[in-house]
Order: sequence, then C-alpha cells, then structure tokens
Amino acid sequence: MDERVANVLAEGPPEVNGVLQRVLDFVGALRRAGVPTALSEGIDAVRLLRHVDLLDREMLREALAASTIRSANHRGAFDDLFELYFPARRVPGQDDPWAQEQQDGGGEVDADEFMQDLIDRIMSGDDAAIRQMARMAVEQFGAVEGRDGGTSYFQYRVMRAVDLPSLLKDLLRRRAEDEDQVTPLQERLWRDEFEARLEAFRQEVDSEIRRRAADQRGLERVADRSTRPPLEEVDFFRLSPDEQSRMRSEIRPLARRLATRTAVKRRQGRDGRLDVRRTVRRSLATGGVPFEPAFKPRRPHKPELHVICDVSGSVAAFARFTLLLVHTLQEQFSKVRSYAFIDTLDDVTGLFEKYEFGEATRRMADEAELVWMDGHSDYGHSFQVFHQRYAQEVSPRATVIVLGDGRNNYRQTNAWVLQDIQRRARSVYWLNPEPLQFWDTGDSVVSSYGRYCDEVVEVRNLKQLARFVERITT
Repeated sequence: MDERVANVLAEGPPEVNGVLQRVLDFVGALRRAGVPTALSEGIDAVRLLRHVDLLDREMLREALAASTIRSANHRGAFDDLFELYFPARRVPGQDDPWAQEQQDGGGEVDADEFMQDLIDRIMSGDDAAIRQMARMAVEQFGAVEGRDGGTSYFQYRVMRAVDLPSLLKDLLRRRAEDEDQVTPLQERLWRDEFEARLEAFRQEVDSEIRRRAADQRGLERVADRSTRPPLEEVDFFRLSPDEQSRMRSEIRPLARRLATRTAVKRRQGRDGRLDVRRTVRRSLATGGVPFEPAFKPRRPHKPELHVICDVSGSVAAFARFTLLLVHTLQEQFSKVRSYAFIDTLDDVTGLFEKYEFGEATRRMADEAELVWMDGHSDYGHSFQVFHQRYAQEVSPRATVIVLGDGRNNYRQTNAWVLQDIQRRARSVYWLNPEPLQFWDTGDSVVSSYGRYCDEVVEVRNLKQLARFVERITT
C-alpha cells in the first residue's frame, strides 16, 4: 500500500477503517472501468470522509463524485459503481404492506394489485417508496432458478411484468381524472414528470439486480463486468439515442482540444532538413569542424482531406460523428471534401459548407444521390463513380480517408480504384468501426481494399477516432 494512503488511513478512527477500505476499493473499481482517477484524487476521497455525514448517502455520493471524476462522461460509470459499493440501506417501513410481506416471508404478490400500488407510489413521487417497489419487483418477477439450485435475477423479466409504456398511460389517465380540463401543456408536463419517475424506477431495478448479483458472485467481479464504459469508449454500434445526443455535444469541445494540441505541436515541431550552406559557414569558426549543424525551418503543412463515407445502416452513426469532428476541425486542413455513398456516391461538401451540421445531414439523406439500385452497400460501384467524377481532384498533398465496415454484399470490389487513389494521394487510410475479429468474415472485403491503404485502423469509439484525427493533423 502507498505510504501516503497508509498515513491517511492512520488519521481516521479504527472503527471506520472498513468504510475507508470500501472507498479505496471503489476508487480501484473506477480505474478499472476506465475512469482516470489519479492517486491524489483517491487520497482526497479518503480525506473528505471526515467532513461528510456518512449516513447521508446523497451527500457522500456527490462528495466522492467531486473528488474522483473530472468529466460528465464518466458520471454513468461512477453512479453504477456507487450503487454497488454503497447500496441504499434496506429498512422496510412498518406501514409498507409490500415490504412487510417480504419481511414476514409472505407468498407471491398479485401482479394487478402490485401494479395498482406502484401507480399510487409513482403518483405520490415518494423516492423511497419507488425504490422499495423496485426491489419488490425484482424479488417477485425477476427471479429464475438455475440448474444448480441457485437463483438469478434478470431485468427483462421484471420489465415484461411491469410494462412501463402501459404504466405511463395509466398514470396520465389517473392524473387527468382529477382535473376538469387538461391543456396540452399540462399533459406535456405530467408526461415529463412521470417519465422521469419511471426512469428512476427502471434504474433502481437495474441497481437491485446488480446488487443481488454482487452478493452471489462477488462485488469486484460484478463491478468489472456490469459497469458502463465512459461515453468516449462506447462502441458506435452500441450507442443509445441518449448517448448519441450526448456524444454530439462532446464533439465540439473535443475538436477545440485537438486543434489546440495540433497548433502547439506544429509550433514545437522538430527542425527540417540540414542546411548545408549555413552549417559550413558556422564551421569556419571551429576550423572547419561542424560542431553546430544548422537546419532549415520545417514548414508545417495543412493536408487536403477527402473523406469517403459509407452512410448505410448502423455504419451511418460512425460516419456522422466522423464527419462532424472533421468539419469542426476544418481550419486544420487546407481543403476538406466529403463524399457519401450507399450503393452509389455523391459529393456532399456543399451541404456541410452551406448548412449547420444537423440540417446538412438531413438534407444529405433527402437530396444527395446515394441510392442507385437497391439501397444496399456497394463499395465497388461507389468507388467507380468516385474515380470517374472526382479522382482528378486528389493531389499529392491529399489525405484520403474511407469510412466503412467493408461489407460489400458479395458484389464486385473494384479495388483498382483505391490502387489508383493511393498512387495519386499523399496517404490513404481506412477507418473501420467493426471489431478486428470480424474483418474478412462473411461479405467483408476489408483486406481486398486494405492492401492499397497506408493503414487500416479499427475505430470503434470516439476516443480512437480522436486519436486518429490528431495523428493525421500533425
């Protein structure tokens, strides 16, 4: 154990050392989940325990969050782990019939009666009651007995019994019955309020299932397997609508950071080629021995960029985020041209120059010529169209980036197009959002194109994408 951590532990009274160890275990779990919590921040988390009420769970949560996470992107992983390492106390209320029944070892709960009681609790907005009902739902509806006689709990079984969309309709109907007249604004406000409470119920169900799994299989094992990764490490293929929205808001701050680092690297770059004339002139002062070689100043270049994007199916999310990042970093390139395709290709640069990015992507779907026959990916035909219309614009200063999974639906590859582009361009890269182990399986033809690329790069998440863009801009 680090000496500084040992000193901090020594400051606390012996009776709370269990809590201190739990905090240290929690910080270790954060690191394993990809949250960049430094050792000094872990020490801060231990020190703050002397200044918070350990029985106030929300105070403890926010104090630990303030000391251990630096980005809102890591809050999801933090909350998941906090629920595991610092679960809410289970104190059944004497006036709670469901909790009392569980405490007394009663039989199974009637589903209809349970739903009516759940509606009452959500209508009241009592967070503690909603939490208790979530635990009861897991106990009554989520259990599955395994072959070994053990019991496991599953969210899908709970959500099948507690139909949240139907529950929302019942809540709105119940609230409307208490009013003489309901305006659209009132209904919208009620909907937002009830959706938030139902989401809290769903999250508590997830937390309860993880807590029960931790009791059975071990806290550390469950923590490492069930924690959501930070947003920048979530696969593009697995982004939820909420995560897509959050990632869009993260692109522009990321682009500003990349642009700042790029400018610094260009200013601090190493000198260029040896300046023979100045080196010889300097050597005259040392009898002709070139002790101090002189170099020509390096001229930082801004590459021309041609981005060719497969925008079909699930690859479309990856292409949209890449285009957004590239166009936000547009000042780092001397020229940016964007081309999109499904089974044929079109130049969409003008849309991104004329409209805000969201509007440009909507217009791209409606106005660009991206479908030629059946709307299934056809890399061969799309590359052939690119060669016929735009290949002459690829100069020796150009960097060409192809975005796609290389799944060609068993059609002609026309790999000679990339061979010719590689001959014309400064460099050619292929970014593939599929995991490496799936390349060249089924209808994937990545290797057919890869031999004409300087590099084929696995780019499954925003972190990998940012790392690649930073590399090609310096």
